[in-house]
Amino acid sequence: MTMTTAAGETTTRNLALAIDIGGTKAEAALVDDAGVVLAASRFRRPTGPTASSDDLAAAVLSVLGSALAALPADATLLGVGIGSAGPISVADGLVSPLNLPVWRDYPLRQLVIDAVPGVPVTLRMDGECIALAEHWVGAAVGYQNVMGMIVSTGVGGGLILQGSAIAGPSGNAGHIGHVEVGGFDDPCLCGGIGCVEAVASGPKTVAWANRQGWVGATGEDLAVAYAAGDPIAIAAVERSGRAIGQAIASATALNDLDIVAIGGGFSRVTPDLFRFIREAIAKRDWDFVTKVQVVPSALSDAGPLIGSAALVHRADLVA
Repeated sequence: MTMTTAAGETTTRNLALAIDIGGTKAEAALVDDAGVVLAASRFRRPTGPTASSDDLAAAVLSVLGSALAALPADATLLGVGIGSAGPISVADGLVSPLNLPVWRDYPLRQLVIDAVPGVPVTLRMDGECIALAEHWVGAAVGYQNVMGMIVSTGVGGGLILQGSAIAGPSGNAGHIGHVEVGGFDDPCLCGGIGCVEAVASGPKTVAWANRQGWVGATGEDLAVAYAAGDPIAIAAVERSGRAIGQAIASATALNDLDIVAIGGGFSRVTPDLFRFIREAIAKRDWDFVTKVQVVPSALSDAGPLIGSAALVHRADLVA
């Protein structure tokens, strides 16, 4: 897309193709170097635990192809950034999203390389992408020690420490969803007991409420019940917030974080979720833990795509 500068010079808009893959959807869009998603290029397809491997691959290729077809003829495509639910293997380009059981060591990066030949493709965990997005244009602008979190179908996270995104040797650094939190005995698909994902994700919070006698089916139902004062819904959200807060306190003790920005559909179940998170953190005695700010994402549901694009536009921060 061609633009004219104040000096009358003509420039070409540089774009990244961003892909986000999680437990409920695959999504793709074009994103410019200011972190703006081109709305007409944004496409999504459902995923889910009952989809076959071929279904998931078809969903990725569908949204990728539709977004790519929206690329203006005079724009420059700098690269493709992929954010995937974890765990992943960065070195091999493989993904094994816990909530997509048919994909174990699936060659996602190669699938995309084959679909967009000649264009650089970068794969990282979705939590790292969230951290990059918030640090770039979101709630964590100006902070150097950041955790980005997703609380949705699963719970994910990523780290920026001293201004650099930290992937770790396998690409799974910051995967806070599988930190175990005290006082909970919920079994996790990863094999752990009391992992924050097993306690505090949207589906797991709903399942706990159901076991207490609540009859709703979704996080949206839980939000309505919470707003109406249903005591089980309130207890369920408080429980989720307490688990998330404990995990953030531990992560802050380990990494001396300045700020944690949380996005994802279930993070919006009620603003009180953040109060419960902060109350759990405030029980610690150490100032370097209780100082951490916990804030909602400033990017709504565009954060994962913006973060995937940051793998291209902010490549200097990506280890």
